[in-house]
Amino acid sequence: MLADGRRLGAHLPLGHGMVRAADRAAEIGATAIQVFTDNPTSWRRRPALPKELPAFRDRLAAHGIAPIAVHAPYLVNLAGHDPALVDRSAAVLANELRVAAAYGAAFVNVHAGSHLGDGPDAGIERVATGVRATFEAAGRDAPGVVLVIENGSGGGYELGASIAELAAIDAAIAGCGVARDRFGFCLDAAHLWGAGYPIDEPGGVDAVLDEFDAGIGLDRLRLVHLNDSRSERGSRMDRHEHVGAGRIGGRGLARLLTHPTLDHVTTILETPGMEQGYDAVNLRRARDLAAGRPLEALPPEAFLLTSGRSRSAPAEEPAEEPAGEPGDEPAGDAPHDPTDEDAARVLAS
Repeated sequence: MLADGRRLGAHLPLGHGMVRAADRAAEIGATAIQVFTDNPTSWRRRPALPKELPAFRDRLAAHGIAPIAVHAPYLVNLAGHDPALVDRSAAVLANELRVAAAYGAAFVNVHAGSHLGDGPDAGIERVATGVRATFEAAGRDAPGVVLVIENGSGGGYELGASIAELAAIDAAIAGCGVARDRFGFCLDAAHLWGAGYPIDEPGGVDAVLDEFDAGIGLDRLRLVHLNDSRSERGSRMDRHEHVGAGRIGGRGLARLLTHPTLDHVTTILETPGMEQGYDAVNLRRARDLAAGRPLEALPPEAFLLTSGRSRSAPAEEPAEEPAGEPGDEPAGDAPHDPTDEDAARVLAS
């Protein structure tokens, strides 16, 4: 927790044990956590909740770690033009809402998706009807869980790369009859940078937040992903970097982290090396930025690490499911995970 009470956490792996992850979050000083509840690159969902889930929830509560954010699978694309895959995306997303409720999570975070060349207007309309279908499928099984739509960097016909598009998504979803308290937004700093926003300086951060407030309302901003970037501004690429060590740098990230209008927002790190000890390093760097302390130099090997979040879902119990199934690979209607260099090149192509 920051000095002013803001919640700061990280996307942590659950594959080595859920209680172990809760204890790790406390060890590194996280006061919030983001997780995958299942394999983020597979359509198949596990048929039962993890046996360790009750102990995980209890341990997080004992440590005072909240809120929990669940990141939806990368295959979900409500903006796509294949009706079967849009329906499949809505069904998987509805399952994530139900599972998030069982986890005690406050949020399910999902990428806005890709219109795949049909144009933003068509994609936004499909996102809106898909969100409505998602909540209809979830029914009453996910009370209080907020669907949080994340901005994009703009590669691969990605939606939500501008505040104007996020505002259009907001209006379209509300126009489909979805209550605005059921959905909100996440701003990822690396995505803003890749989309061209000059958030390396405090004035650029202020301008983005002013535009968001005018078009949507800052009360609708629920999450910030405090990721630095290895990419050039406006490149439409998304390559995460250690806090304050990338092209955005400390001045802009410090302003985003401590902005006076964002004391209600939970901040999550999705930075490289989370399973190599850099979860603690980057949370410390974020706290240093918030306190106005200078950042220490990182060793050269730190810049060879990637996010590696695809391995962070809970381990499956033996014989729960067979491994591998045709159709688990990213389909043509599904956006790819843009957290590393290879995936970023796919997005930019």
